[in-house]
Parts: sequence; C-alpha cells; structure tokens
Amino acid sequence: MKIFTSTQIQELDKYTIEHEPIKSIDLMERAARVLTRAITERWTSTVPVVIFAGPGNNGGDALAVARMLIEQDYQVKTYLFNITGHLSADCIENKKRLCDKKGMPLFIEVTQEFDPPKLEKDMLVIDGLFGSGLNKPLAGGFASLVKYINSSKADIVSIDVPSGLMTEDNTYNVSSNIIRATQTLTLGQIKLSFLFPENQPFIGHLRVLDIRLSKEGIEKIDANYTLVDEEQVKKLLKPRNAFAHKGQFGHALIIAGSYGMAGAAILTTKACLRAGIGKVTVHVPKRNVAIMQTAIPEAIVSIDREETTFTEGVPTEDYQAVGIGPGLGTNEQTAITLIAQLRRTQCPLVVDADALNILAARHAWLQQLPKGIILTPHPKELERLEGKCIDSYERLTKARELAERLQGYVILKGHHTAICMPDGHILFNNTGNSGMATAGSGDVLTGIITGLLASGYERQEACVLGVYLHGLAGDLAARDLGPEGLIASDIIEYLPKAFMRIRN
Repeated sequence: MKIFTSTQIQELDKYTIEHEPIKSIDLMERAARVLTRAITERWTSTVPVVIFAGPGNNGGDALAVARMLIEQDYQVKTYLFNITGHLSADCIENKKRLCDKKGMPLFIEVTQEFDPPKLEKDMLVIDGLFGSGLNKPLAGGFASLVKYINSSKADIVSIDVPSGLMTEDNTYNVSSNIIRATQTLTLGQIKLSFLFPENQPFIGHLRVLDIRLSKEGIEKIDANYTLVDEEQVKKLLKPRNAFAHKGQFGHALIIAGSYGMAGAAILTTKACLRAGIGKVTVHVPKRNVAIMQTAIPEAIVSIDREETTFTEGVPTEDYQAVGIGPGLGTNEQTAITLIAQLRRTQCPLVVDADALNILAARHAWLQQLPKGIILTPHPKELERLEGKCIDSYERLTKARELAERLQGYVILKGHHTAICMPDGHILFNNTGNSGMATAGSGDVLTGIITGLLASGYERQEACVLGVYLHGLAGDLAARDLGPEGLIASDIIEYLPKAFMRIRN
C-alpha cells in the first residue's frame, strides 16, 4: 500500500474526480456514507452525538455525516466553525443539505463567540475540524476547543486525521493542541504520521476506509513511502527445488559473540539456519566454542585466535553473505579487525549491534563501507550514528539520508520497522508486536536477513522479506504464548510457521 503526502492526497482526489468521473460533492457523499457506516457499527442511536465541523472539506465530510446520522434517528448537535467567513464549496453545499432536513436539526454556525456544549461520558464527539491539509500547529480558539474536547470523557471519532495532527512532519507541533481520538477513520490510505509511536495517543484505534479512489491514480502517483503487505511478500518468496542439495541454498558467515555474549551468536546463527539456508559458519573466540557446538550442532564453528574477543578477520570467498556485530564487543582490537573485515568482504553484508556502535564511535570509517551494505540499527543506535533526534520523523529522515549517502540499506527497527533504500524510497513493515521488545530480537533479525541473502535473495528482497518474516513469527508466537512471555528464541521457533503462513 502506498503512503501519500498531503499534497499527493489532494492530487489523488483530483484525479478521481476528473477520471472516474465524479463530482467532488458526490465523492464527499461517498466518503460520508462509508464514515457513517463505520460509526453506526460501533455506536447505537441511543448515544447522543456532537459534531464539530471546520470550514474546509473535512468539515464538509462532517456535515454530510451529521445528515446521514439524523436520517438514522441519531440525536445530533452540529457546530460549524466559520470564523473567517469563508467555507469550501462542498462544505457550503453540505451545510445547505443539512439545514434543509425536515424538523431543522440542531445546527449552530459559529462566527464569533462560542458557547461550548457540555460533553458527557456517554456521548460521542465527531471531530471534523481539520483534515490532511493542515500545515501548521493549531492556535487560538481552535487550540482551546481541542483542549476542551480532550478534557471531556466522551468518545471521540476523528474523520481522516485527528485535528491538529499533520500527515507527515510533526517535529514542531504542539501536542496539547491535537485531538486525542478514541478512533480515527482515515480515508483511502494510511498517513505517514500514523506510523510514529509518539502519535499513537492522538490516533486511538485506526481504521482505513476504502472510498474507491481511482486505482489508476494510485498507480500513477509515485509515492516515496510504502506499507508492505502480505501479497507483496508472497511474490518475493522463492520456490524450493525438490531436487536441490544444501550447496545450492548458500553458505553464510556469522561473526558474533564475545565471551559472556555467546547468546547473541547463538540467536543469530539459529535464526540464520531457520531462514532456509544450506550451511552456516559462526566465528567466535575460543572460550565460546564449546557453548556454540553444544547449542547449535548444525553450525560449523570458526575459532578466533583470542580467548574472549574478535581479533582475527575471516576470508569470505566461500560465503554468499556475512552477518556481523551481535554481542561482538567494542574494544580497540575488535574495532580495527571489524573495519578490516568490512572493507575486504565482497559478498552482501549485514551489520548490527556492536558493529554499529564501533562505527558510531569512529564516524570517518563510514566512508569506507562497501556499497550495498545493510545496517540494522534500533533508534538509539541510529542516533549514535547520525546524532540526536527530536522525534521519529527526524530520525526517519536521518536514516533515509544515511542510506542514500552510503548507497546501502538502513533498517530502522521499531513497531513499523522502516527499510530505507539507496534511492530514498522507504518501506514500512506491518507485522510485529510489543512482545518482540525483548533482548536478542534484533540478533534474530540479523540472522534471518543474512540467511536469506546467502540463499539467493537480492538485498532489497532479503530486507523486505526478512523484516516481514521476523514480525510475523513474533505475531504467531504472541498469539500462542502472549506478548509478555515472548522471548527472542520463540521468534526463531515460530519462523518455520511464518514461512508456511506466507506460502499457504
């Protein structure tokens, strides 16, 4: 699913109007019917409704919903805010249609003074003040109205976007001046700002409603952001040749786990093996050898000359992919060996954890990284690499710039993990859950992506498929075990079921 900017949303509406063809007022009517259906599915006509409509098309949607609710015997009180004396054309038309209803519905047009209604716990507030076109924080009377609505105990439904929230960049927004919705009914496509954790308190329960915008228009508009779905992932999954042998499914090298951190190497290696690969070699210091051979009998163990740390580079001619960093440690000798390893590795590379921390402490070394490299930072690791960030939008921007600068891939981990491509495009993952916020989960992702690369997937394919499988395995584990009890090993155990789910 493409994720459009506010400008592109307007382009898509215009394209639909011109090419369906359909009048803009009729497209608004279509949207209002879908919105009304969603509202009546959750709230019955016994619930009093108060609607706040703004002067633009979001307000027009709200006025149309008011009319349709009244037609279904809901008790509706509607406030239209016309402070400047200028309403959009479709808002004017829907005002007329509402006022033409028999019995004259409870309708108040606010032009100057506003006496707010009392909002009770058992009421429903419908927020249609401002939609996706907002480009600056709310202030003045509208900010006061938002605070008043938020202070009530009423349920709040926001049409398209909670008023006050911008669709992309909210870095300098004022959080107290944004509606905190119980439910957001967004139209057409999910909005970029909905994917950021700090915006979740404003959105509440999210539903994306299909209002049949032009499919041709959606295809033609070139979006910089995409939300990955299962159909897209199914197309990536390669068939397995029934007559193949292990040599045809690739050989990966994992470099991980200083002494005391053997668990990171175990998790990464097991995940790599579960990703469909033929063979895995794991390079560890001497003191971890017995642990590795006991924990993972399927893996080949390469032994460093040092007892406790990574100090000896590994030739990579015989490997199809390398994963490096989990539990590696950050001492000086390990750092020197790391950069030498990265510089001379010709096959695809996945860099995570301590390897990222080493690079962050020696920023000039980033210039020496090979093109096509895959970095998998969590938010704090990204900030160590690129500097402190105010919010998720700034962090995402820095991750994209890093991917473009390195001509590599930056996987910014989170609830909606962002895969930043060398060309600036960003794909967001749609699997995963809070139970995966546990030690070792990132090591598992490194292993999965490394295994996919070694078994023949291209870098972009391995990133998208690996992140999706990682989240899906976590979802399947959480379904059976609950999120609280989920540990990183469970993600590995459920990885085969995740593959089966996609294939079937």
